[in-house]
Amino acid sequence: MAATGAQAQTKAEVMHWWTSGGESAAVQELAAAFNKSGGQWVDTAVAGGEAARAAAINRIVGGNPPTAAMFNTSQQYLDIIKEGMLNDIDAVAAKEHWDTMLPAPVISSIKVNGHYYAAPVNIHMPSWFWYSKPAFAKAGITSEPKTPDELFAALDKLKAAGLVPLALGGQGWQEYITFYSWVAQVGGTDLYLKFFKDHDAAVINTPAFRKVLTDFKRLKSYTDAGSPGRNWNDATSMLITGKAGVQIMGDWAKGEFNNAKQVAGKDYGCFPGFGPKSPYIIAGDVFVFPRTKDPAAIKAQQMLATSMTSAATQVAFNNKKGSIPIRTDVDASQMDMCAQTGLAIMKDKTRQIGVPDMLLAPDVGGAVQDIISKYWNTNQSVDDVVKALQGAIKG
Repeated sequence: MAATGAQAQTKAEVMHWWTSGGESAAVQELAAAFNKSGGQWVDTAVAGGEAARAAAINRIVGGNPPTAAMFNTSQQYLDIIKEGMLNDIDAVAAKEHWDTMLPAPVISSIKVNGHYYAAPVNIHMPSWFWYSKPAFAKAGITSEPKTPDELFAALDKLKAAGLVPLALGGQGWQEYITFYSWVAQVGGTDLYLKFFKDHDAAVINTPAFRKVLTDFKRLKSYTDAGSPGRNWNDATSMLITGKAGVQIMGDWAKGEFNNAKQVAGKDYGCFPGFGPKSPYIIAGDVFVFPRTKDPAAIKAQQMLATSMTSAATQVAFNNKKGSIPIRTDVDASQMDMCAQTGLAIMKDKTRQIGVPDMLLAPDVGGAVQDIISKYWNTNQSVDDVVKALQGAIKG
């Protein structure tokens, strides 16, 4: 049976990399919202962020673009904007008041030369500390760590109890998250911004930054032999099953807890950093809209941007994704304690800082990540990694 004219008009092929259990459940909420608005969502999932972005760019450059493609809230899509390969969605942004609704770090990433080129769907904070309540109980840990020293003491207790203290997927991007989380949460906002935003090579050789490097490497002694190559969601499963105590990972991990029917505050705990003014790193996911002059495709793109960012969709999607909505005018009572904590923090703009991907060009960020992975996985000295980082950050 042929599609009706209305269906054909609003068909949208959407490329993304959400393939884990929690992610798949979340993306269905975006699809349902679009279909409810009169569209026809065509799902194209490609496992792995790098592979999905490469596939999307190849199709855009090759002249066979999807209607929308997922990227991180970052500088990843600046090149295709410069090449004139994306449509703007200024009409939707103006109608929905994005200039006043969205956080400044998000606007700076998606608004280029005065035009909006991406629709943000969430705010992820990559530096959450997750812990298994049963594992903490088994190790005799009675309170949530409030300082780095208390965290190390908890990791020692977990180790003594025969558990894996720190569940880590030994992949470059996960090691990088652990590193920049430690820079922000232990080094502090100023140190973080001097390094990632100001590209200040001198700060890397300060005692404060050297201590961050030393303590970051100390964390490795709490990982298990199975860590190298492990997927992030498999590391989260170690907490879900009570085999491991702590994971430093973005709030997308919460989607896995939710998928396993675990409840925040009962089965697992979460804290976004140390102390009441700990920095809240803003990351997230966006959809960009490849260039087209086809009126039906443009209509579908604008329908996608509108339905994805509506208040109801934002709550439904982010509840399953683990992230928090891009807008603060949602009903937070429908969200769990971790999400409510994040939404409350977002109201304090002084705690908001951009994820490194927003602050570093992709090639510089990639170089820094490679250096950190080498340091994590070898016996490289702090002196050597300081020199390597100084060379990379100058770009």
